[in-house]
Amino acid sequence: MPGHDIIVIGASSGGVEALSKLVASLPGDVPASVFVVMHTHPNGRSALGEILDRAGSLPAAPAIDREPIENGRVYTAIPDHHLLIEPGRVRVVFGPRENRFRPAVDPLFRSAAVAYGPRVIGVVLTGSLDDGAAGLAEIKRRGGLAVVQDPADAQCPGMPRSAMSAVKVDACAPIAELGPLLARLARTPAEAWPEETRVATAATELDFARMHPPVREEENMGGTLAGFTCPECDGNLWEERNGNLLKFRCRVGHAFSEYSLLQAQSEALEHALWVALRALEESGAAARRLSKEARLRKSSLAQDYEKRAMEREEHAGVIRRLLVNLPGTQSGEADRDAEQAPLA
Repeated sequence: MPGHDIIVIGASSGGVEALSKLVASLPGDVPASVFVVMHTHPNGRSALGEILDRAGSLPAAPAIDREPIENGRVYTAIPDHHLLIEPGRVRVVFGPRENRFRPAVDPLFRSAAVAYGPRVIGVVLTGSLDDGAAGLAEIKRRGGLAVVQDPADAQCPGMPRSAMSAVKVDACAPIAELGPLLARLARTPAEAWPEETRVATAATELDFARMHPPVREEENMGGTLAGFTCPECDGNLWEERNGNLLKFRCRVGHAFSEYSLLQAQSEALEHALWVALRALEESGAAARRLSKEARLRKSSLAQDYEKRAMEREEHAGVIRRLLVNLPGTQSGEADRDAEQAPLA
């Protein structure tokens, strides 16, 4: 009977340090393959594979599409691509963003659960918001194990806390203890895979990540129309509930947890306000110039232009005050660009 030989790990803010410590504490003879997704900046080359290769005794490198899965290796996601697992091989795909990220943790976890069921150990480390929670729930549903970094030990406790609220975890420990813990769990036999959990309810979601979903009629999208539009493509969003997890997905596959959707909408609102501020200031400046020209010509329009300029400036002041006091736009959780591996 195989052990828990598929270890999938997700991290975000503070992840380089946490992953380095975890990999350093994994023994070189651990009977498992390790797959790592960390939120990275879409541009440039991530040095995460090199960092983890130097950190521990397991060889680590960026994943290559369709390469075979081997025990005793660490595969890291590359920027702007999802890392997925299929039976016996790795996939590196350019798919729709999930929770505003690519790579995202949920697609990796979901693909591992579909391909390997009870043999999977899902690990959620430091990070903001809740990427990984839904994927960890899928791992648990298919008989795998759920492990999280102790939120009190995490630089950013959001992801571990969200994971613990989504599923009943099998272990919660500080980063210094996770390596030996995972090595022990990897050597324990995995439970048999109940036939009913083999039904690929998550496989259709993986089709989205692979960029080849079937043509879907609206009534077959799953869930119900949410009444919101996708912050990524402006399409309709469908709302699905799985236990206490709420998820939103559009026709082309962009997916959001409730927290990531709210954050994306906050960013869209801020963008709209900046556009409005720019338009008002340009309109006010144009009215001022026209007023000046009208005065030179002794035109009766000068007063009308002046009035319009004052109105635009007043409205611009309202927008400026809204931007200064807009909640969420400068919060610690709005850290998409900050949550990145070092670039080389």
